[in-house]
Amino acid sequence: MSTLMKSPSKGQELSTQNSLSSWFDNFFDNGIGTGFLSNFNTGITLPAVNIKDNAEEYILELAIPGMKKSDFDIDLDNKVLSISSETQTEDEDINENYTRREFGYSAFKRTFSLPDSVETEKVEATYNDGILKVILPKREEAKQKPPKRIEVS
Repeated sequence: MSTLMKSPSKGQELSTQNSLSSWFDNFFDNGIGTGFLSNFNTGITLPAVNIKDNAEEYILELAIPGMKKSDFDIDLDNKVLSISSETQTEDEDINENYTRREFGYSAFKRTFSLPDSVETEKVEATYNDGILKVILPKREEAKQKPPKRIEVS
């Protein structure tokens, strides 16, 4: 950059511009620049999911803070559980010197193939403190039962 401040000959200026241009191109081509860009919120993120298995049921816990119960669409079709949400926001601040408008869009969809052991008619969901919890009860024959003790006679 310091060679651009001096009064170089035209050949030096051109080579400096080419090297600066190629450096800038390489910066993005090598993924360094796009790494910065990928950190910005694109509105398309998948919530983290915990899956628990106990004797009576499976439990899905999705971390989705800042939502309302009405923001979720939960469907169960042919042993496929789909959990999705789509929200849009628009905020406008009008002042005598400026107008600021911000738009927001967020959406996700997660699908889960359920095992045959789930009692699909009894699936329930709750949302509390940013956690969406889906309870998938097991069929009676799939529940873990304590081992039967057989006495020797």
